[in-house]
Amino acid sequence: MGFFRNPSLARLTWALLRIVTGLIYMMHGSQKLFGWFGGVGPNGGGAPLASMFGVAGVLEFFGGLLIVLGLVTRPVAFILAGEMAYAFWTVHYRMGGLNPIANHGEPAVLYCFIFLFLAFNGAGAFSIDANRERVPVTTG
Repeated sequence: MGFFRNPSLARLTWALLRIVTGLIYMMHGSQKLFGWFGGVGPNGGGAPLASMFGVAGVLEFFGGLLIVLGLVTRPVAFILAGEMAYAFWTVHYRMGGLNPIANHGEPAVLYCFIFLFLAFNGAGAFSIDANRERVPVTTG
């Protein structure tokens, strides 16, 4: 059981959760902003910036980048959790109620709770936030 209580592996998997989640979230944002990975809509292009998809794309791409870097992770993760909660209630809930399997809202629910975890626990290892917290502040 020591393997599952290894602090080094715990720090590593926490960082991997943050980095992989941020990278995949950036992919969703780049799909909406730049039309990459199949784009949005029938033609597969990017969404207009002034649209709901455009705003979501900005949040997802740049928010995902900040999550990957572990920079201002707590507030960014809280905002992204809110974005996913909003997406669940305004899009997925209408398609099938509270059941995320029926309404295809599993990614929104998972992202929401991963971002809540990061908002309340921080970026963890291998992050700019962790390096900033270690620097002692001296006064006068």
